[in-house]
Amino acid sequence: MRLSGIASAAAAVALAVCAIAQPTEVSAQTTHKLRFQASFPSASMNFTNFKYFAERAKLMSGGRLDIEVLPAGTVVPAFEVLDAVHKKVIDGGHTAAAYWLGKHRAAALFGPSPGGPFGMDMTDYMGWIHDGGGLELYRELYQDQLKRDVVPIPLTSVANQALGWFRKPVKSWEDLRGRKCRQTGVTAEVFAKSGMATVNLPGGEIVPSAERGVIDCGEWVGPAEDMSIGFQTVFKYLYMPSTHEPATVLELLINADVWKAIGPDLQAIIIAASWEATFRSQTIMNKANAVALKELREKHGVSIERTPDDILRKTLEAWDQISKEAAEKNPFFKKVLDSQRDYASQVVPARREVIPPYSAGADWYWPAKK
Repeated sequence: MRLSGIASAAAAVALAVCAIAQPTEVSAQTTHKLRFQASFPSASMNFTNFKYFAERAKLMSGGRLDIEVLPAGTVVPAFEVLDAVHKKVIDGGHTAAAYWLGKHRAAALFGPSPGGPFGMDMTDYMGWIHDGGGLELYRELYQDQLKRDVVPIPLTSVANQALGWFRKPVKSWEDLRGRKCRQTGVTAEVFAKSGMATVNLPGGEIVPSAERGVIDCGEWVGPAEDMSIGFQTVFKYLYMPSTHEPATVLELLINADVWKAIGPDLQAIIIAASWEATFRSQTIMNKANAVALKELREKHGVSIERTPDDILRKTLEAWDQISKEAAEKNPFFKKVLDSQRDYASQVVPARREVIPPYSAGADWYWPAKK
C-alpha cells in the first residue's frame, strides 16, 4: 500500500506539473509582430543591415519574432525615433545616439565620439559595451538620465568614417572656416571650432540640400554608403580618413514594455542577431568600399584625397577640450568618459603590443600608391 500511495502521489505531481507547463509551452509559440523604424533612408547600407537583422531574428526564433522594418519618415521624422519608441508609437527603431546630444551631453559617448574615444576602434568599443560596463551605462543614459522607456542595443557598424565630401579642395584645418557643412551631434561642435558653419540634417536630406545650395560639404559614413545615397552627384572631392568618428556603431532601441513582453529567449535572440548583423555590416562595408572607390574614381570622376594631417590632430584637440568641459559640468558624462578611459587604458596599449600595425602587412603586399 505504501508503494502504491507513493506512485499515486508521484502521478498527481506529474499531472500538476504538466498542467502548469502547458501554458508556458503555448506562450513560447506566440508570434510577436513588431514595427521598427530607422532614422536612415531605404537606399542606405544602414537600412539594408537593419533588414538583415530582422531576417536573422525571425529565422533564429522560428518565426516568433516578426519585425517589420521601415525607413526614415515612414511613421515619424528621422530625429524623432527615440521619443516615438518611448511613447510606443513604434515598437523599436534603428538610429544613432549622436542624434540625442541636445537631450543629454553623454549621448555623444555612445556612438562613439571623436578619438574612439581614447584610441579605441570598433572592436574595442564593442568590448567596452559588452564586457566593460558600457551597456549598463547606455541603459542608464536612456532610462535614468533621459527618462525614456527604451532598451538600447548596439546595431550596425559604420566604423571609421570619412572626413567628408566637398565642392572645393581642402588644404588645412583653417581652410574649413566658413564652409557650410552637414554635421550632427558633437561632431558639429568639433568642426565648429575650425569656423565651419555646421548644418544638422538627417541622411536622406543631405544630397537634396546640397543640390539646393543649402550646404557645400557634408559627411555621412564613407565611400560605399555615401555613394548609395548619391553624394557623388553633387560633390567631387572625398577626403579620408578622419578621427572625428573612428569607431561608430549605431543603435537599436526597443520599447521597454515590448522588451519585457517578448521574454528572455527572444531577448537573447535579438542580442545574438544584433551581434551578427553588426560585425557582418563591417565586413561587408570593407569590400563595398573597395568597389565604391574604384567606381567613384573611374565612373563619377571623384577625386579621392587624403585628409591633411593637421585636421586629424585638430579634431582630437577640439574633442579633448569639449569633453573636458562637459565632464566638469556633467557628472554622468564624466562617469561614462572615465569608464571608457579606464577600459581603453588597458586594451589599447595591450593591442599595440600584441598586434602589428595594419600597415605592416599592407605596405609589404599592397604599398600605397604615391
